[in-house]
Amino acid sequence: MEHRTRKYRGPVGLLLAAGVLLTGCSGADSGGRATSDQRRAGAPAPAYTAGAKEGGEADRLKEPARPDYLSTFALDVDTASYGYARRTLADGRLPGPETVRPEEFVNSFRQGYHRPEGNGFSVSVDGARAAEEDGDWSLVRVGLATKAAPSTAERPPAALTFVVDVSGSMNSPDRLGLVKTSLGILTDELRDDDSISLVTFSDEAETVLPMTRLSGHRSRIRDAVDSLEPGASTNVGAGIERGYEEAVEGRRKGGNNRVVLLSDALANTGDTEADDILERIDSARREYGITLFGVGVGSDYGDAFMEQLTNKGDGHTTYIADEEQARKVFVDQLPAHLELTARDAKAQVAFDRKTVEKFKLIGYEDRKVADDDFRDDTVDGGEVGPGHTVTALYAVRLRDGASGHVATATVRWLDPKTRKPHEETGSVTTGAITGTLWGGRSTRLQVTAVAAYFAENLRGTALPGAPGLGELADRAEKLATTTEDASVTKLADAITRAERLKGGRDTVEDKGEGEMD
Repeated sequence: MEHRTRKYRGPVGLLLAAGVLLTGCSGADSGGRATSDQRRAGAPAPAYTAGAKEGGEADRLKEPARPDYLSTFALDVDTASYGYARRTLADGRLPGPETVRPEEFVNSFRQGYHRPEGNGFSVSVDGARAAEEDGDWSLVRVGLATKAAPSTAERPPAALTFVVDVSGSMNSPDRLGLVKTSLGILTDELRDDDSISLVTFSDEAETVLPMTRLSGHRSRIRDAVDSLEPGASTNVGAGIERGYEEAVEGRRKGGNNRVVLLSDALANTGDTEADDILERIDSARREYGITLFGVGVGSDYGDAFMEQLTNKGDGHTTYIADEEQARKVFVDQLPAHLELTARDAKAQVAFDRKTVEKFKLIGYEDRKVADDDFRDDTVDGGEVGPGHTVTALYAVRLRDGASGHVATATVRWLDPKTRKPHEETGSVTTGAITGTLWGGRSTRLQVTAVAAYFAENLRGTALPGAPGLGELADRAEKLATTTEDASVTKLADAITRAERLKGGRDTVEDKGEGEMD
């Protein structure tokens, strides 16, 4: 089936995105989860819009549209925004608000969701009151998890084409030096029956190593990596095009074929528009199912450009600032996550007008999908692999005295091999989201809240019940001790650095009903 370019064009203010799969809540009051391949007709209907009055002057007057309580979005597993923010803060600078994507902050932390045994997704939902002074506002966490990643011995062989930026801007130890270290680490981790090809680009692209089996050739691969030297300008388009040519020529039938771009993404030569670059390799990408994984490096980093490339290249992106992060990506993540569990995964959520006054998804602005495109499988969604989790966090204001059903959601995805669509649906009620957040039973929900509040503060916005940076840092430090999680300690450090550079707290204007901009 031919794919169209991803369209994130939903209704005004449509902010609901990856992983909003409101089913199977762990709380006692949530609705049960059920597979819905047989219930495709049960999806939420588009929001109602009143028609025009008839006759004379009234022909030009329309009743105002009712607030929108329906949202559709593509799933997302990116984490680059959080990694880049940490790097920027460590350098003594605040990240640009345009580089901060709250969903990537949230998705950088372990959640402990139940995982399904088979293919597809498990979904969970929980929540809590945001704060006593904002008692009518709750945070709702909705989560998606795929089955655990297989051991490297169990997965099909991989054919990886590394497209390495060797432009002048990469000439530093934390850029090209870190890339070479990362590729050396990966060479040691891959199996003998895996294969690697290596393409470099500066003003032009060059194949340094054609697709080569690891068995008996590790020294040759290391020599090729060690030979990388910085050049001149940055022609990302030429590199990706050559990379896909090599990936198609060296592809493994039945294997995991992927292009991995390692760059600071500061394109300045040739095509510098993501759409134009991907159009040139579109047929190869779709015909052979070769996904694009972006690994960002450098203190000056083209975050938006890399995000566009990987979103539209059926992949995802991450960011590495040092060897520790490189080992996490190239040892813990990439070898295990080479397979795909779902292609073109999308979700559609309907909030209940009777119980919900207004709601806001935190982040995911660039993952919008038109409501009518939810079951149009030619419209691109998100790609999700084994061992992934996706979290979406909402601010939800219930109506006075509300009780009962809050929302229903349906997630839809395609089987990576057969392209057969599958769906899962579920619901959540008020009883699952009215407990106390801070000091509540779920420490992971509290970590999620801290990460989301932090991201919104960096963007210059705020959410109901959001503490200031000082309080967020204190809460993160306590949660780090409770969870014994080093990643939460690093979160606390990042918040403390931001407080020194920024401080203060913005407020959010409280108006209207339905979905909030």
